[in-house]
Amino acid sequence: MKRSDMMQLVLVAAIWGASYLFIRVAAPAFGPWAMAGLRAVLASLMLLPLVLWRGLLPDLRRYWKGVALVGVTNAALPFLLFNYAALHISAGLSSILSSTTPLFAALIAALWLGESLGRQRIVGLAIGFGGVFMLVAGKLHMQSDAFATLMAALACLCATLLYGFTGNFTKRYLSGAQPMTIAAGSQFFAAVLLAPGTVIGWPSDAPSWQGWGALLALAALCTTFAYVLFYGLITRLGASRAMSALFLIPAFGVLWGTLFLHEEFTLRMGVSCVVILCGCALTTGVVSLPQFVRRPMQKPL
Repeated sequence: MKRSDMMQLVLVAAIWGASYLFIRVAAPAFGPWAMAGLRAVLASLMLLPLVLWRGLLPDLRRYWKGVALVGVTNAALPFLLFNYAALHISAGLSSILSSTTPLFAALIAALWLGESLGRQRIVGLAIGFGGVFMLVAGKLHMQSDAFATLMAALACLCATLLYGFTGNFTKRYLSGAQPMTIAAGSQFFAAVLLAPGTVIGWPSDAPSWQGWGALLALAALCTTFAYVLFYGLITRLGASRAMSALFLIPAFGVLWGTLFLHEEFTLRMGVSCVVILCGCALTTGVVSLPQFVRRPMQKPL
């Protein structure tokens, strides 16, 4: 891997890790609905010209139904869920919970597409979801409003469940579509879907300049610029190697939350994050179980 590609992988992870910081700042200012709708509108306004410039409009016409569904499951609903979660839990905690996407993707692939799990992936799923239980249980014990914290954590997990579904749906039904078509089209359809809620849920008090700045950074930096970088990496390195950037997102999410929002980072959060990422690494095949664990057990004579 070239040094420039490695630097771009880290940059993508750093930007996407910062998205939870921006959500945490903007969500109280706009509310979940208005923020989600504005983010999708701004991102589609920035991405659709790239579709036109690259001559991908026929591609969008051909796959618009599947792209519209991706707009629901990969943009509109996750935006709402993470915005709601940001009202109750820290950016660092949201970023750690978001790392469960590979676990849900593997589980859905097994249940829906009939992919074999195998011993290693089963162990990885058990470890990963065990880390989630450790993390959420610890936060519930520490928080005064345990119910709100639990609902926020479940919202993050529902969002990553949708991401896991989207990955499998895209692989099965949109493999012929260009990645930029899916990215831009999904934001457009999400904006259309969220438009009524954006109008109805518009905040009564004018959002602060910090809220506007966080929202613009979220749309321009974390959605548009990072998508362009990421899909360029997919073209050069392949999807599996480019996806390695996702494993760095929780680290950056916790780092930015600690540095700029002065969020508390506990030992339990660190251990849980490591456990979840180890489970993801096993599930995705980034690392392998030791040979003696993978070897089938022999029946006694």
